[in-house]
Amino acid sequence: MTAVDAQQKRRTLPKQLLSVLVTLSTVAVAAYAAWMMWQAYMAAPWTRDGTVRAYVIAVTPQVSGRIAELDVKAAQSVRKGDVLMKIDPADFEIALASAEATVASAKADLDNKQAEAERRARLTSLAVSKEEQQIYTAAADMAAATYRQALSNRDKARLALSRTVIVSPVDGYVTNLVIQPGDYATSGQRALSVVDKDSFWVDAYLEETLLRRVRVGDKARVALMAYPEPLAGSVVGIERGIAVPNAESDPSGLATVNPVFTWVRLAQRVPVRIALDNVPPSVVLAAGLTATVSIDPSSAPAGADLVVPSASK
Repeated sequence: MTAVDAQQKRRTLPKQLLSVLVTLSTVAVAAYAAWMMWQAYMAAPWTRDGTVRAYVIAVTPQVSGRIAELDVKAAQSVRKGDVLMKIDPADFEIALASAEATVASAKADLDNKQAEAERRARLTSLAVSKEEQQIYTAAADMAAATYRQALSNRDKARLALSRTVIVSPVDGYVTNLVIQPGDYATSGQRALSVVDKDSFWVDAYLEETLLRRVRVGDKARVALMAYPEPLAGSVVGIERGIAVPNAESDPSGLATVNPVFTWVRLAQRVPVRIALDNVPPSVVLAAGLTATVSIDPSSAPAGADLVVPSASK
């Protein structure tokens, strides 16, 4: 090897070493990024299987009758105490008038029999027998009982009349309105529904393998499919039960057990409840919206309990 070749080799060797180092560094960074992506995708508690939910109050009349007035429209916003609808009060007004007449009659009869009993109570045994005094006293007592019953019937008729006006039990939105004036409302059967506007939350259906990293108080990020801006929330609890098909019974009461057990076991999904912090006015929440939920496992306050307790051995 000539001196020129040796000198050229000494010049190219650092370049080759630098190229190897750059390649190794690139591979290491790519491996670390892949590992972080794997941790974020497979180990971090997040899911695309989230649903916006809310409490829906079924408004059921307590008296039956024709709907005389419908004071709301579909999807209308209502406040607690707003009139939703009115049932024809004619029958109930007649019943109240009859009950008030019965009260007046019972009161007159009571006054008369009490007066008779008092007159005979003041007479001596020469004018009236003890048995006759007891008969008139008992008649006055029965008249008093009849009067109290008449008062009770009147109050019941008055209450029934007041129930012909149906008001909203909460602040919310009328949903799926299908009734119209003239329809017959039946006591105890749903007439319309109101979505409670202050009850919206998100259920994040997390795989059971991710629950060990979830704590009450963890911050959550909720991304609705309908809106680009994410919503902030926090974990407030976990549902402590899901449906188990093998727990169902057949008509004879025996357990229905699936005889097929595959080698690939799919992780069950358990609802984790997310409370929303501040929803901007531009976001219109509706029960059933699809959401992607990401939970920050390190954001729970110190001393927070795990949502899922460790299993005892």
